[in-house]
Amino acid sequence: MHHFTWAQLFFEEVNHHNVHMMYSTFIFIVLCLISLFTFFKLRKAEARLVPESKGSLANIMEVAVEKLLGLMEDIVGKDAPKYFPLIGTLFIFIFLNNLLSVVPGFLPPTDNINTTLACGLTTFLYYNYVGFKENGVGYLKHFMGPIIWLGPLMLVIEVIGHLVRPVSLGLRLFGNITGDHLVLGIFSDLVPLVVPVVFLGLGTFVSFIQAFVFSLLSLIYVGLAVEHEEH
Repeated sequence: MHHFTWAQLFFEEVNHHNVHMMYSTFIFIVLCLISLFTFFKLRKAEARLVPESKGSLANIMEVAVEKLLGLMEDIVGKDAPKYFPLIGTLFIFIFLNNLLSVVPGFLPPTDNINTTLACGLTTFLYYNYVGFKENGVGYLKHFMGPIIWLGPLMLVIEVIGHLVRPVSLGLRLFGNITGDHLVLGIFSDLVPLVVPVVFLGLGTFVSFIQAFVFSLLSLIYVGLAVEHEEH
């Protein structure tokens, strides 16, 4: 389980250097299909008003979106729907990527530093874009601090702090998913029966928590960037 991957079985050119791209593309395609299915399922008014008697993929996605949007509204207020497309997508994308760590024959793209740093950089670019969009040039005052004569010093500190954010987001996600997948692989090799089930459950929990933490921190950064205009 720790060494076998479906990608390398069907595609000889896939190796440990680019397998994360293969699986992240796979997750991207899955998300596109789920989104299309949910859209066409809920596009009719009666489908949205009358829930199905049995649980369905569309219902699961609807509940997930509701909960995520509710959490975002608690943090950034009524403007949460404006930021939901990216933050919500990040959460679902990262969660499904993480979840591949518990599926035999798959490797989570998030145990590759390139994937996690790309997600961190996306957050970095987005919250700065939102900050300038909402506050204009006044967003730069956020880097100067409340005291004018400390402005130059605060500028250096704030710039360093902001540049570290995408790196810390990427490293935290990478480290936790890599460690979780490594533990699962080791115990699966040592005791292939029964015991791995416990770690599969733990891996699922870790997958959710890490996606949640990444999205929550990203949302907090967005909230801080937008909040500046109110001061």
